[in-house]
Amino acid sequence: MTGIDSDQKQSPLERRSTLPSLTGMRFFAAFLVFLAHASDQRFFRDAGFSADFNDVVRGSGYVGVAFFFVLSGFVLTWSARAGDTARAFWRRRAAKVYPNTVVAVLLAALLVTTTDQALKTRVLVPNLLLIQSWIPDLEVFLGVNPPTWSLACELFFYLCFPLLLVGIKRIPGRYLWPTAAAVVALVAVLPLVARLIQGGVMFPPPVSVSFPRFWFVYAFPPVRMLEFVLGMLMARIVLTGRWIPLGRLPALVIAIGAFVGLKHAPTLFAIVAVMVVPIALLIASVAAADVRGARSWLGSTFVVRLGEISFAFYLLHQLVLSYGHRWLGLHRTWSTPAAFAVLAGLLLVALVLSAVLHTLVEQPAMARLARPRRRPEAVGPPADPRLERAGEVREDRTAAPAANAAPARGEPSTVD
Repeated sequence: MTGIDSDQKQSPLERRSTLPSLTGMRFFAAFLVFLAHASDQRFFRDAGFSADFNDVVRGSGYVGVAFFFVLSGFVLTWSARAGDTARAFWRRRAAKVYPNTVVAVLLAALLVTTTDQALKTRVLVPNLLLIQSWIPDLEVFLGVNPPTWSLACELFFYLCFPLLLVGIKRIPGRYLWPTAAAVVALVAVLPLVARLIQGGVMFPPPVSVSFPRFWFVYAFPPVRMLEFVLGMLMARIVLTGRWIPLGRLPALVIAIGAFVGLKHAPTLFAIVAVMVVPIALLIASVAAADVRGARSWLGSTFVVRLGEISFAFYLLHQLVLSYGHRWLGLHRTWSTPAAFAVLAGLLLVALVLSAVLHTLVEQPAMARLARPRRRPEAVGPPADPRLERAGEVREDRTAAPAANAAPARGEPSTVD
């Protein structure tokens, strides 16, 4: 396998497992985001229970998005293959992201016409192009279909990935953990940096942070790329046999404990800093268990299928929640049992629509657009063959395994 420093001995973990449990975990990360947006709808008539529900799920959206960013870096590094090029990688990522996103954004724009709201071109265009996270304007950044802001970050990660992979593969194995620690330290410092930004419009409680500071920590793509880079480093740590003996259950307990602590942390720290280490440890522990062949219900056929449609679910769930609530009765509330029934019904609707989007748009787009129709002729040798080899990436299901790797049946995918 290319890109491993010469002082390392290849471990059994160098074989590229399909990591089905990570695919299954994607749905539960998306479900955390669903719960966060469900709490915004205020379905519960009982004010006390509503407050308790909101308190329980508060911060779940932060955790879900951070999980996706770390996971994305992990699986793309894990599934990188020799023989690929940056252009081919970018083509596959565009085929994965844009068709679903365009359909979801246009659907959202259509739904807006059923209300008394007007959709501005300056809002619609950045959302269609997935550049809205670069614009510190609340109306643009969270306009049309709010969850798509994270995909603007993902596109930036993909653009940088081939170059990042070159650098991370050049890190000697003994320095992978210290480098990961340095990235975590940067994540922890950024909320302090954000406080130097001049204040602006304040978000109401419980956020209670000025929008420019919130945007910098929450949505600014170069800042969020640190989570992606941490995921890349964790993949290299597992692949090179330097993973610590931390099992899935202890890692989950650490993550749950951190989630409880997140609720008492200042908002700027709660967005990423509190959970980034537990998320990285949980992802790596689950991946290491999959490589060892340990069984997990997360890798069952049903849960993996949920993980496969999780990207579509992520794109559609808030539209189902907000417009479903509107059609059932704007600002309407229900008794606690009825409210849970409404939530379950909307969840089912979102899952069905997600399966349709995945089947009719995402899969055909990947089949037709992810690969060029004919292989382009080589123009000439790269300036530095070592950089070309080190920068080769591949994460699709037909990737050829490394020469010393066991044949792979498939590859994990991200929520992107």
